[in-house]
Amino acid sequence: MSRDSLQREIDYHEKLYSGFAQSHFAKPAVRALREHMVWRILKLTGATTNSRVLSLGCGIGDTEILLAPQVGELTGLDVSPSAIQQARVDGAGVANLHFVEGTLESARIGPASFDVVIAIFFLHHLPDTVPALANQIAAMLKPGGVFYSLDPSRYRLSGAIGELLIPKLMARYQSPNERQLAPQATAEYFTTAGLDARFEYYDFLSTPLAGLFPGWRFGYRAMRGVDEALVRIPLLKRVSSNFEVIGRKR
Repeated sequence: MSRDSLQREIDYHEKLYSGFAQSHFAKPAVRALREHMVWRILKLTGATTNSRVLSLGCGIGDTEILLAPQVGELTGLDVSPSAIQQARVDGAGVANLHFVEGTLESARIGPASFDVVIAIFFLHHLPDTVPALANQIAAMLKPGGVFYSLDPSRYRLSGAIGELLIPKLMARYQSPNERQLAPQATAEYFTTAGLDARFEYYDFLSTPLAGLFPGWRFGYRAMRGVDEALVRIPLLKRVSSNFEVIGRKR
């Protein structure tokens, strides 16, 4: 990512984390979404209380604070000073949780340092550099280590409907550099980097519902159940909202 692009991302997230994100992410439906993400991370990566985990683009650490008690050590990395400041305040009582402000380059992470690397709604903020990032992540993972990401799909039906009906609200959740990603192509970047990688469809409506109605926990849970069925329908699942990439180092 160029210096100008990086600065645009920082400026966007500084604004996002200057009040809106803290209140929004604390609401019941959004918290239920984060709890489901943690369950998926644990299930698909096999992370245990012995695992050393790195979270890229951790934001204010709401997912990381929930995940930390289930793993050995968790480090969250983000370029936003405001996000890291808030994450450190909220995670102050979690002994095995650490937050670092900066990039992978400034953090100077050594090879084979982590059992698990996660990237929650992160890769789509730097679409042009995902192949290079895949190589960096592969180098950071220990042999047998696992990468997990969750991002919006380029083919998502909910995005097309949102752009048509609520374009201003959609724009509020989009940073200047972000682009939705193609699931298969994204997984292939990690295969090329040396991981046994695949992708899975994550949802249709539950995550968008949490964004639109963050206080409606019951609605999120009900729609999450519907999504579990929808992502199994062969043709329909191709237009799901978000997808996961899971890659294990050979």
